[in-house]
Amino acid sequence: MFNLYKLIPMDNRDKIQKQLQFDKSYLEMAKIWAQNSYCKRKQVGALIVKDRQIISDGFNGTPAGFENICENENNITKQYVLHAEANAITKVAKTNNSSENGTLYVTMSPCIECSKLIIQAGIKRVVFAVLYSNHEGLVLLERAGVEVIHLTDDNE
Repeated sequence: MFNLYKLIPMDNRDKIQKQLQFDKSYLEMAKIWAQNSYCKRKQVGALIVKDRQIISDGFNGTPAGFENICENENNITKQYVLHAEANAITKVAKTNNSSENGTLYVTMSPCIECSKLIIQAGIKRVVFAVLYSNHEGLVLLERAGVEVIHLTDDNE
């Protein structure tokens, strides 16, 4: 097996290890934040981090003022449920913060619609834990030059 780590200059290894540790920590926080969702089928959490500060957060759920019921009687997600990424991006838009060059930590890889929002919000990195069944969002992010990192429990 080819070991890419050996090709990384020694002075950069510490930086990479430190970034990996931050990525793992923020992703764990996104997992905890997902528990705030009222959705039963999937609970997804997201954090936007810039300069090592959390500037926004979100979880999947219904719009403000709607009942906190995400699925219909057939356990199908209602059309108007917002994804965690969309909630985090719209939340930061209401503040004086900018997500430009930030990192989005999300428990599930973004769908195509959220990927469009991520690109437009200027987010440059996306770190996620679980692969969504449709990969179109990841393809779009990579096409736009967004760094995409699938961080699983298997990553060292």
